[in-house]
Amino acid sequence: MKEPAIETIEFKSFEQLRDTCLKCSGCGLRAGAKQVVFGKGNPCADIMFVGEAPGKQEDEQGEPFVGAAGNLLDKIFAAAGINRDDVFITNVAKCRPPGNRFPRPDEVETCRWYLNAQIKFIDPLIIVCLGALATKTLINPQARITRIRGQWFEKNGIKILPTYHPAALLRDPGKKRPVWEDFQELMRVYKEMITRQMTIDW
Repeated sequence: MKEPAIETIEFKSFEQLRDTCLKCSGCGLRAGAKQVVFGKGNPCADIMFVGEAPGKQEDEQGEPFVGAAGNLLDKIFAAAGINRDDVFITNVAKCRPPGNRFPRPDEVETCRWYLNAQIKFIDPLIIVCLGALATKTLINPQARITRIRGQWFEKNGIKILPTYHPAALLRDPGKKRPVWEDFQELMRVYKEMITRQMTIDW
């Protein structure tokens, strides 16, 4: 029996979404992966980070950004004053592509419904796109990360900030400064939003 398309499922809770995602075999990636990597963090986070796809370490541990790129991201978080437990981190593709290749459009489309549902439940103030795939998926399919990183966008009331993927920094250390500037901008805007929200609530 064919599984229902994810867009036809009305999730009643974040836990149901997670359980459904973890059982997904909607595309060929699942057959070659050890497990689905749903994401981790605060389901009520103000800030959400979206990467590209799980790598070897993520596939083995079932958590996003736990390899070399994840270690670098943790250092950036620490320097920026971000507690990893306070944010939510996930990827566009939930299963590791063979050989860490770039996910194909059909694979992205299959996982897109899970990502959309995650965003709907979490309802963050800000989404940070880590890398080209997240940027193309959430901002514009024609977007070039080298041209628009550090620029703010807004969709459905959520501010979106694209920046380089931590793995790109490992390949090209020259990208570290731009990413650090992006994170400083992220925290500046976030603090402004929180201050404004507190003023309105008061």
